[in-house]
Amino acid sequence: MSVRFSEDVVPLSDLKVNPDKVIDRVQESHRPILLTSHGRGVAVVQRLEDYEKTLEELRFVKAVAQGVMESEAQGKVVDADEVHEWLASWGTDDEKDAPGSGQ
Repeated sequence: MSVRFSEDVVPLSDLKVNPDKVIDRVQESHRPILLTSHGRGVAVVQRLEDYEKTLEELRFVKAVAQGVMESEAQGKVVDADEVHEWLASWGTDDEKDAPGSGQ
């Protein structure tokens, strides 16, 4: 759902004159439309379902970031090199325990 500036920027006056056309474009493209006034962005028109999905994704990303910060604060973060070494050892005679497993 990336904005195509050549197609998705609409003067506010166009929305005032023909709102159905703008709404139809948003519904069909699933892309937000940037409304401008005097050449400056003033608002975004977006499908409700797409807006709700974006909010849900944002909440998820924030929850993951919060979890990572809490894990770091508690010293529960595992170095990426340790994970790579562990994964490389799978199925070998020298298979290692999972990093951070305490075994």
